[in-house]
Amino acid sequence: MIKKIVFPPFEYPLDPALYQVCGVDEAGRGPLMGDVVAGCVILDPSREIEGLNDSKKLSEKKRNLLEIEIKSKALAWGIGSCSSEEIDRLNILEASMEAMRRAYAQACKMLGHECALMLVDGNRVPKGLSIEATAVVKGDSRVKEISAASILAKVERDRRMYALDALYPEYGFKKNKGYPTAAHLEALRTLPVLDCYRRSYAPVRRILQQRGEMI
Repeated sequence: MIKKIVFPPFEYPLDPALYQVCGVDEAGRGPLMGDVVAGCVILDPSREIEGLNDSKKLSEKKRNLLEIEIKSKALAWGIGSCSSEEIDRLNILEASMEAMRRAYAQACKMLGHECALMLVDGNRVPKGLSIEATAVVKGDSRVKEISAASILAKVERDRRMYALDALYPEYGFKKNKGYPTAAHLEALRTLPVLDCYRRSYAPVRRILQQRGEMI
């Protein structure tokens, strides 16, 4: 039996009540298509938001309600993304980092200045920042600023998937969100590979190679 790892409560390097701390997270590394989307949120200590958690642990209805509340109560927030073409050119890790930088830049524009600290979900932080950044393992469930960012990123990416589904319903994007489900892969074997697909991802590359379309 595998023992579940329990992480201790997160201890902030800076007090968010005294310093403006932003949380950053992304959504969409695993899918075969679409943008990778990052969120950045600076919460208002005087305006509590109940129910913040890792976006994957929340229902879609709850995420949508929290997105509205986060955007109305946060001191500032931002959304950044990288396209499938950028993902193919940079690789998914670097594209995710760039999306985070773009989300942070948008949040700073709304805030009017930079934050004191960035907290990032995972074990890596974007390079080239002018502020200190700290990676937090399982931060999307341990740090409320990161939880809020994960919700904004997830809801925004899903919104983009629904828009693509309306244009191309035969691909099932509303249901699969671009992930390589069995039904998605089966459909892709007989359908054109759209421009929104990530050609550097093995399942997509393999299909293109079989069709003689891979450059």
